[in-house]
Amino acid sequence: MPESGAPAACAPQVLRQYSLLADGRRGALVGPRGDVAWLCAPAWESDAVFAGLLGGGGVYTVTPSDDRFVWGGFYEPGTLLWTSRWITTDAIIHSREALTFPGEPDTVSLLRRVEAIRDTAAVDLILDVRAGFGRHRLRELTRDEHGWTGRTGGLHVRWTGAAHAHPDPAGVLRGQLRLPAGAHHDLVLQLSTRPFTAAAPDPDAAWPATQSAWQAVVPAALPGFAGRDARHACAVLHGLTTPEGGMVAAATTSLPERAEAGRNYDYRYAWIRDQSFAGHAAATAGVDALLDPAVRFVSGRLLADGSRLAPAYVAGSGEPVPGERELGFLPGYPGAPVRTGNRANGQFQLDAFGEALLLLSAAARRDRLDTDGRRALHVAADAIAERWHEPDAGIWELRPRSWTHSRLTCVAGLRAAAQVRTGPTAARWRDLAGHILTEATATGLHPTGRWQRSPGDPRPDAALLFPGIRGAVPPGDPRTAATLAAVRADLAEDGYVYRFRAGDRPLGDAEGAFLLCGYGMALAEHQAGNAVAAARWFERNRAACGPPGLYAEEYDVRQRQLRGNLPQAFVHALLLETAVTLSDPAP
Repeated sequence: MPESGAPAACAPQVLRQYSLLADGRRGALVGPRGDVAWLCAPAWESDAVFAGLLGGGGVYTVTPSDDRFVWGGFYEPGTLLWTSRWITTDAIIHSREALTFPGEPDTVSLLRRVEAIRDTAAVDLILDVRAGFGRHRLRELTRDEHGWTGRTGGLHVRWTGAAHAHPDPAGVLRGQLRLPAGAHHDLVLQLSTRPFTAAAPDPDAAWPATQSAWQAVVPAALPGFAGRDARHACAVLHGLTTPEGGMVAAATTSLPERAEAGRNYDYRYAWIRDQSFAGHAAATAGVDALLDPAVRFVSGRLLADGSRLAPAYVAGSGEPVPGERELGFLPGYPGAPVRTGNRANGQFQLDAFGEALLLLSAAARRDRLDTDGRRALHVAADAIAERWHEPDAGIWELRPRSWTHSRLTCVAGLRAAAQVRTGPTAARWRDLAGHILTEATATGLHPTGRWQRSPGDPRPDAALLFPGIRGAVPPGDPRTAATLAAVRADLAEDGYVYRFRAGDRPLGDAEGAFLLCGYGMALAEHQAGNAVAAARWFERNRAACGPPGLYAEEYDVRQRQLRGNLPQAFVHALLLETAVTLSDPAP
C-alpha cells in the first residue's frame, strides 16, 4: 500500500499547472510548489520513482519556506529548461530545472539551481525517492561532504549539493537552504541502474552543455507565425523522442479523460500513428532532426512486422507493449484508477499503414529516405493491399469496423507514395488507391454527400477531415467540403471540436474537445481557402494550455481544464504543422 505521511507538496494539481522536464529517455512533471510529482526511471515505461501525481509515494520538492507565495514560470526558448518563479512576502526566488540532455540510457540526472533574485531566499528541500510506484523506500543512506547516496528498489541514488539535509525517521531527506540576494545553489539528483563510479556532474558544466544540446536540435527560427509556440512544440517532441527514434505518446499514464468514466490509459509508448503525425509535421516545418528519428522507428517496425504491424511499441527497444493491468495499491489521480500497459497491443489499426506511407513519402520529398525507408514504403503498401478490406479498430481504437477514415487514410498514403515512385509500382499503388476510394464512397458516403463514420454509422466524425487534408481526394472535392461543413455544424462549440457525438447528449457531456481535431479544423479551413476561419480555429486551440504551454489530448471547454495524459505528443505535432502551414497561401 502507498505509505502515509507524504508532504503536502505532492497533492495533485490541475494539469495545466505542471511543467515537463524530459531528456528523450524519460520525463518528469514539476508542480507549482516545486514538487517533482512524476518521474519513471530508468525509461519511459519503467515504474515511477516519484508517483505523487497518482497518489503514490515519492517526491522531490524545492519550495519556498514561506507558505504565502504566488507561482509562475517559463521555459528558456527552444528548450525544456524550466524556471519556477515564486514571489513570497519578502523575496523573489527562482528554481531553474532540467534533465541533462540528451539523456544517458541507464542514468537520470536532474539539475536544480535555486537563485535568490530579491532579498534572502529560504526554501525547503524534501527528497523521498521510492521505486516501484512508491513501494520501496530509500535505504542504505550514506552522507559525505558532497551529499547523499542510497538505494531504492534496483536503483542507485546520488544527491549532491545537499550534504546539510538529514533523514527523518521514515528515511525522507529534509533540509533548508537560505541564500542571500544574488546568490545561487545547485542540486544534482542522479538515479542509475549501475553503481556510481565517476564523479557527479559539475553543474557549471552540465547547464551550458544541456542548453547547447537543445540549441543543436531545435531550430532558432521556424517558418510561419506563432514562432515561440512552434519552437516549444518542437522541443516537447524532441523531449519525448528516444535516441532509438521512438516517440512516446505522452509522459504519463492514467490521467483521466473524464472522471470515473473508465477512460484512462497508459500512453508511455510509441504509437505508429502518433509518430507519423510528428514526422509529417517535422517534414512540413523542415525539422529533419525530428523527421529522421520518426522515419527510422516506423521503418524499423514495418520491416520487422510487415502486415502484422502493431499499433504501438516500447519507444526505446521497439518491443511489444505489455498488456493492460491495474495497480490497485495506488489511489490514482482523482477520478481514475492506475493502469500500466495498453490493450491496443492486440488491435489491428489499418490507418497506421496509411499514416506510415504519408510519413515516408514526406521524407522522400525531402530526400531523407534511406534504403530501409524505401523498403518500408513497399511493405506498408503491400500490407494495405493485403488487409484493407478487414475491419479495424481505427484512429479512436474502438470495436472493429470498416471505418471510413481508415480506408481513406490508406488512399491518401498510397497516392502520396505513388508521387515519389515511378513506373509500374506507382501505377499499381494509384490503382489500389482508386479501388479503395471507390469502395469507401460506396459504403461510407452519407446521402448528404459527406463522409460518414462507417457503413453502419451515419454520424460525422472529425477524423474524416484529415483524409481530405492529406490528399485522399483533390482539394475542392465536394465530399471534403460537405464533411467540413458537417463537422463545423455538428461537432464544434465555442471554437473547439469534438470527435463525434455520443448519442443524443450535448457536446461536452461525454468527453472533452479533442485538440487534434481543432487543429485539423484549422488545416481544413485553410485548404478550403478560408484563411480567417483557419486562423481563428488555430488561435482558439492554441490557447488551451496552462503557463508551461503543454497540451493534453482533450480540453474541458466549460471548466477550461486539460483532460488526459500530459503532454500529448500528437497535439504538439499538429500545432507545429498548423503554425507552419497557415503561413502559406491556401492550395
